[in-house]
Amino acid sequence: MRANLMIDKLKRDEPVFGPMIMDLSGPGLPQIVANAGADFIVYDMEAGCLDMGTIKTQLALVRGTGLAPIVNTAWHDYAMISRPLDSGAMGLMVPVVQTEAEAREIVRIARYTPRGGRGVAFGIAHDDYSMAPIAERMRLADERTLILPKIETAAGVANVEAIMAVDGIDAAYIGHMDLSVSLGVPGDYTHPTFVAAVDRIITACRERGKHVSCMAASPDAARVWLAKGVRIVLYATDVMLLGSALRTGIDAARGRF
Repeated sequence: MRANLMIDKLKRDEPVFGPMIMDLSGPGLPQIVANAGADFIVYDMEAGCLDMGTIKTQLALVRGTGLAPIVNTAWHDYAMISRPLDSGAMGLMVPVVQTEAEAREIVRIARYTPRGGRGVAFGIAHDDYSMAPIAERMRLADERTLILPKIETAAGVANVEAIMAVDGIDAAYIGHMDLSVSLGVPGDYTHPTFVAAVDRIITACRERGKHVSCMAASPDAARVWLAKGVRIVLYATDVMLLGSALRTGIDAARGRF
């Protein structure tokens, strides 16, 4: 089974970067992202609404690129968690995690025994159709799988210490837009209430040896997050990157006339 190469960087406290894919799904997409220097690629089944067939094809296309494929699930029920993993995802972002019990149930579904109860199916996409001993593949699958609950509500922040203490949870993703709305300060990322919530999430992760993840739409924003201790940076979405690059080019060209 292929390893998750971003994990080694995280162990060395090195930042890792990758985009969130919401709309694009061409066959060359993973190679383009890898050639840009990314460490991972996130496929969005939530707001992006990518379907499972598209996800499975993209996960196959990732093979050989070195990218770690991660899926942002639409929810945290069994099918939404197990199917991306069995299709080859090396990590999951799981939305609206608000309690320790929810975090434990996610781990139960996503991890093999003894930490969890993930269904056992081998010789399929997630283990590259291999025939290695089952116990070995279970171990390797658990070692390479990152579980990132999304802390994006006031309730999630209130319980973040307990959520991040769960064995099998690797990182917290700060869902900044939803979190600002839940806190009553929509889009105001400098509001003291929002800043305090972010600081609490980062502290909870740091004290429990867990990573922090977020999205940044610019190099300046990424540097601010990195200075706070974030190490898993989603560098914008495909929609944002394409739109901003196209606008910049067109505006520059028009400025010559």
